Amino acid sequence: MLQAANISYAHRKFSILEGIDVSVNPGELLVIVGPNGAGKSTLLSVLANELAKGADPVLFKKKTFKQWDDKELAHNKAKFSQSNTSDIPLSVSDVVMMGRYPYFNATPSKTDNEAVQTAMEETDVAALQGRDYNSLSGGEKQRVHLARVLCQLDNEVSEKLVFLDEPLNNLDVLHQHRILDTIKNFTKRGNTAIMVLHDLNLAAQFADRVMLLKKGKIVAHDVPGNVFTREIISRVYNFPCTICPNPVNQNPLIIFGI
Repeated sequence: MLQAANISYAHRKFSILEGIDVSVNPGELLVIVGPNGAGKSTLLSVLANELAKGADPVLFKKKTFKQWDDKELAHNKAKFSQSNTSDIPLSVSDVVMMGRYPYFNATPSKTDNEAVQTAMEETDVAALQGRDYNSLSGGEKQRVHLARVLCQLDNEVSEKLVFLDEPLNNLDVLHQHRILDTIKNFTKRGNTAIMVLHDLNLAAQFADRVMLLKKGKIVAHDVPGNVFTREIISRVYNFPCTICPNPVNQNPLIIFGI
């Protein structure tokens, strides 16, 4: 689905990423984790073609991003950013409808309206659809933008790709799990998701594979059980932890401070 080799990136001569190799398959949820300043969001932006990274291209479905038609690419790939414009003088449904802009010129179709409604229901903002976006709480705004991204990829294209940068910010426990279930179901349909998370236990519970970064380099890239070990996590985060089986799926459960 997506492949890149030897990704390096520097800003004002300060190295942020160094020698990163990434390969993600259809139907896979890859979660990128690591301490603050590890380069997680920068890597996601490079992979999503938002930052120039040098001569080595990122291949999406075996094509560089330059080889894609812009409209076709918008039907295949979407990205949720952790920073969104705070002042949007539109209703919630109008903000979500922005995700359908690649599909119509002036007036949305019945299909577009249905995609918006489905996305709002998945993210639990359907009851807010008539509200002024600017009147919402931080968590509600977060879910509105998630709905916008999800409805962008509501189409018949096979093997779509979504990038998500800290999609759980400001969300309560219920909505964290609801959003992760939605993303997991998206990948079960043969699509791919690459997501940045801080919560290691949620990463362990939902990810198919985990990439652990520290200071712009890969420390481990494997299934959760091989990444989330006591030795690796204690060393990377410089804080003691204990690993035990998660009763939900037997993946690692990390308890810090022990």
